[in-house]
Amino acid sequence: MNTVDLSPVTAVVVALLAAGGAAAALLGRLGHARAVITACLRAAVQLGAVALIIVWAVERPLAVAAFILVMYGVASLTAGRRITSGRAVRWAALPVAAGTLPVLALLVGTGTVPLKGITLIPVAGILLGGCLTATALAGRRAVEELIQRRGEVEAALALGFSGRDAALEICRPAAAQALVPALDQTSTVGLVTLPGAFVGMLLGGASPIQAGVVQLVVLVALLASEAVAVLVTIELAARGRFPARR
Repeated sequence: MNTVDLSPVTAVVVALLAAGGAAAALLGRLGHARAVITACLRAAVQLGAVALIIVWAVERPLAVAAFILVMYGVASLTAGRRITSGRAVRWAALPVAAGTLPVLALLVGTGTVPLKGITLIPVAGILLGGCLTATALAGRRAVEELIQRRGEVEAALALGFSGRDAALEICRPAAAQALVPALDQTSTVGLVTLPGAFVGMLLGGASPIQAGVVQLVVLVALLASEAVAVLVTIELAARGRFPARR
């Protein structure tokens, strides 16, 4: 089985990459040098802990469900905090769930994804991660547009638009751009990048055909879930559920 070696050399390479990213941020005055190091350290600790938890949880259905619920809670909270503050962050849980739950149910219900912890956890994590990003991006863009173009919203109201319709006219085009990364990833797969599921399957010993099928399912499912998440996020923003940060 071909895979990345678990060796001191690998640890040194990862440390060098983290230091290089921080150095680039520092030299370029991007303001995120410390955040790069912190993010890399957190990733190492969290992935180590998650690996141990998954080993224990995969054969225990209740543990698998609890693990997915924790991922959902973290994804919702993170997306909400990227958009707004206070109790309004709770609304981000709706688009994350709306994007993830139906797609995951379809995959499992049709047998496309086996009802096993070892497959449910990573697939749910991929969908939740995509919905987190889509919700956060769409929400931030929508809120920013509604703030910066408040005059246009008021003009639409004066023309007889409802509050929701006026807000949608202003924020929807910009917020919909949150789908562009997923669209680009799906349309250029195999030509520009070989995404994680494909590479992971190959490293795990699967044939290229098997890896390609799995990656296709993941990409299409991810695009569908993100589209729903963006749609629900824009609707919530238009209805004033995401007020500007205090």
